[in-house]
Amino acid sequence: MTQINGAVEAANKNIKKIRKKMVENHKQWHEKLPFALLEYRTTVRTSTRATPYLLVYGTETVIPAEVEVPSLRIIQETKLSDAKWIRSCYEQLALIDRKRMNAICHSQLYQNRMSRSFNKRVRPRQFALGQLVLKRIFPHQDEAKGKFSPNWQGPYMVHRGLTGRALILAEMDGEVWPKSINSDPVKRYYV
Repeated sequence: MTQINGAVEAANKNIKKIRKKMVENHKQWHEKLPFALLEYRTTVRTSTRATPYLLVYGTETVIPAEVEVPSLRIIQETKLSDAKWIRSCYEQLALIDRKRMNAICHSQLYQNRMSRSFNKRVRPRQFALGQLVLKRIFPHQDEAKGKFSPNWQGPYMVHRGLTGRALILAEMDGEVWPKSINSDPVKRYYV
């Protein structure tokens, strides 16, 4: 669900950028919105090597200019008989799954390339047993009480390190936490 929300937010951000380029003042944005949406839906994405329109409908769009001045694809489709046209539409539908699979494979390869590139710059942090650490206070936690409240809580001791960068922490009095936490919101505490 969060991946879908992230994709929607990214799409909205891109549509806003396109709209800003098209509209000089904010009064006529609603008139230009359909053109911004058309541009967004018909632009090839780097991550999938396909347009969003192609992935949804299985074919590229027919832009208004192609209706006025027919392209080779439009001319070929108009000269087909009904049976041949239906057969070509059925073949196009059969190609949708293949195009979507290609887009998914390319997207996964793209994500792997991006993560490898990101991970080159990441320095793994190692925590030793008994080391003192602080834990970040997130906004949704009860401890977060406003703008001037602290961002970190602790210190805690590292009781045990688990696989996958997880830690089990202990209070300073020795009481061990029942659940493990990710080491990302943890930083070393220097006395």
